[in-house]
Amino acid sequence: MGAGPGGLGVAAALRSSGIPAVILERASSVGASWRGHYERLHLHTARTLSGLPGLGIPRAAGTWVSRDDFVAYLETYARHHGLDIRLGLEVHRLDPDGPRWRVETSAGALHFRAVVVATGQNCVPFIPSWPGRENFPGAFLHSSRFRSGEDHRGQDVLVVGAGNSGAEIAVDLVEHGAARVSLSIRRPPNVVPRAVAGLVPAQFVSILLSRLPLAVADAFARATARLTLGDLASLGLPHSERGIYTEMVRDRQIPIIDVGLVAALRARRVHILPAVEGFEGRRARLQGGGTVEPDAVIAATGYRAGLERLVGHLAVLGADGSPIVDRSLQAAPGLHFVGFSNPPTGNLRQMRIDAWRVARRLRQASARAAA
Repeated sequence: MGAGPGGLGVAAALRSSGIPAVILERASSVGASWRGHYERLHLHTARTLSGLPGLGIPRAAGTWVSRDDFVAYLETYARHHGLDIRLGLEVHRLDPDGPRWRVETSAGALHFRAVVVATGQNCVPFIPSWPGRENFPGAFLHSSRFRSGEDHRGQDVLVVGAGNSGAEIAVDLVEHGAARVSLSIRRPPNVVPRAVAGLVPAQFVSILLSRLPLAVADAFARATARLTLGDLASLGLPHSERGIYTEMVRDRQIPIIDVGLVAALRARRVHILPAVEGFEGRRARLQGGGTVEPDAVIAATGYRAGLERLVGHLAVLGADGSPIVDRSLQAAPGLHFVGFSNPPTGNLRQMRIDAWRVARRLRQASARAAA
């Protein structure tokens, strides 16, 4: 399920293992969520470590692959592997049915020996229930609907959320001539360079550090960030009290990958504000009692996986809505989940590893069933 990188990668790995696979996708094209991202988006992971099983991303896409180039790669990938993709087919519910799985879709029920859910973590946009939000008279949108800072030229814009989307959207607004850009944060984030010394992708360093104890990795990563980015506290962005790797591994919190935010802060083009607590007309109330009156608000407040409607009745989800799986990504016999982790070594790299892991498990299951 899902014709994004996770679903495509698993289907290709299964096909390579001699197991036929069908991809069910509710959208009308592959990579639908990637097509909807803002225009300036580039992968934060290196091209050489972001390809899927059986076909790398073309060298012409450069080190940091753009949104459009990545979408083109997904289209090429599906054709290259001859994947069987059923577009415009929404899945409503999964249920075990004897040795098979019953998949309720918008076109009726289908049955499969195994199901791999690869709908991704960024499935359902999330906006906090701020008091008074519905009465804000200016433009109010979730980051999933943001396309370009050009739409907000000359405006006072409040971006809420200090994740990678919020940071990058703030930079895009500055570059497109917003009159004022504010970035509201609830707690200080970790910020790391995209490349060490401007040459070595930080992802390569992350892979090496992931083999070390968390405390050692935290200390090295913080020292590297401070050396390359400087002390950001004077710019209103103090370091998180939690270590960079501790946050990624234990809290699943990815640091901000700097692609221009630090320069914008130094130039006083982006202003850091406390957390938003609610709205009173045009006025946004901030933690600590302050207020601002932006023309537009962009809520870069994340997503939810939205798995409850599919499998919430199967007792395979944790308290945070994430699937509970074993080392082969299996949550129940014949039910696997791919693309729901946020490893410090890169999500797309992990999808490639997990695709082969699931294919190996299903090949073994198929062999046992045939014996």
